[in-house]
Amino acid sequence: MLDYSREAERYDASRGGEPRAAAAAEGVLHLVPGDARRLLDLACGTGIVTRRLAAARDGLRVTGADLTDAMVRRAAARLPGAVLRADARRLPFADGTFDAVTSVWLLHLLPGPAAVRAVVAECARVLRPGGVWVTTVDKAAGHNVGSDIDAVLAARPRTPAADESAAVEAHAAAYGLLPAGRTRFPGRGQGRSPRRAIADLRRGWFVALPPGDPLADAFAERLAALPDQDRPRPDPWFTLRAFRRADAGPSRQ
Repeated sequence: MLDYSREAERYDASRGGEPRAAAAAEGVLHLVPGDARRLLDLACGTGIVTRRLAAARDGLRVTGADLTDAMVRRAAARLPGAVLRADARRLPFADGTFDAVTSVWLLHLLPGPAAVRAVVAECARVLRPGGVWVTTVDKAAGHNVGSDIDAVLAARPRTPAADESAAVEAHAAAYGLLPAGRTRFPGRGQGRSPRRAIADLRRGWFVALPPGDPLADAFAERLAALPDQDRPRPDPWFTLRAFRRADAGPSRQ
């Protein structure tokens, strides 16, 4: 698992910067109802997407929340007075506070189904009846663009994806959140080169290949043998799903 306190300083530059943020915000807003007035952006990170959500619509009040202090400081500089530190599994908001909740690139970081379920439960709780939760799903799959890098990495050991779409839908249903749409957006500037893939491997991007593991070294050698070491392969495409809270409210399971 990456240390997001250390990642904060280089996070935007290493993940596509403003072009990627613009694509993500556009995708999210496609699924957020036009009449939403209060939106919570969970795992807001540096606030690079959150700021765009806040600026996109008159009358939309956006609150950002993140667990990492370094991320919160950066986000707060972009949205003064609108960002707080919070655990997505125990949100400091009353029931039904928000018209929309977003969680972009969060669920895949969670340690397993129980943690995902806890986050989904909190999203459902803080949504008003009829409110919408928008989240990324299947993030790891989005990075597979059929490149030679993907061919090398196809044989790597994998851990079950916490953000697998069908599993997320099942968790959502348990808390009264019903499917309400989906879309995709490009991860601008995130197409990996072999050299970048090796760097990601060395810093623990691939959870099942920890840095220093002999197997990780073997994959690094195979990546180093690929041509065009600095040529980015195609950008990934990420999937967003929307779920609407039923008027009756979430069940407590």
